[in-house]
Amino acid sequence: MDFAGLFSIALGAILVNNFIFAQFLGICPFMGVSKKVDTALGMGLAVTFVMGLASAVCWLINEFLLVNPAIYGEGKPNLAFMQTIAFILVIASLVQFVEMFLKKNVPSLYQALGIYLPLITTNCAVLGVVLLNVQNNYNFIESVVYGITGGLGFLLAIFLFASVRERLDATMDCPKAFEGFPIALVTAGLIALAFMGFSGLKVF
Repeated sequence: MDFAGLFSIALGAILVNNFIFAQFLGICPFMGVSKKVDTALGMGLAVTFVMGLASAVCWLINEFLLVNPAIYGEGKPNLAFMQTIAFILVIASLVQFVEMFLKKNVPSLYQALGIYLPLITTNCAVLGVVLLNVQNNYNFIESVVYGITGGLGFLLAIFLFASVRERLDATMDCPKAFEGFPIALVTAGLIALAFMGFSGLKVF
């Protein structure tokens, strides 16, 4: 695929088909770790790293182990039914690595992320990106680009949302019924509506 095709994949992952605001995947950490910008950035970077690396590793495992015609024969049964389990194991291993790294080198961020850090393992956005790579028949480069830019789209979404939530908590005086989580949901809905403006966007 040429540069235009890769750019189209990247633009779609970040804006048009944003995992949070368009596909509604990964909502749990999005809502739980978006009260402060610095914590949101840490989570966004961790998810981006896991998405990009998981896309690369899962593509290799899928192509050379699970569905390799050289092993099973052309048109013969293979281990494609094991994709979800294999991908989850890869993601869990990567998350464990990220968790150990943050615990040792950035303990403040590790404490701030709390339970949401190991929950990246079950983050449907991370599993979704590797399954979509298979579904869309992306090659290795396309899979890595889609994984990294999908993570950047997640980072953009959680950063924007955290910025708005900080301003709401600091300055906005809203009705009692909307305080806290309800106004956050309303805010997320309005940002999602804004992202719908990118629907149908084409590179060329």
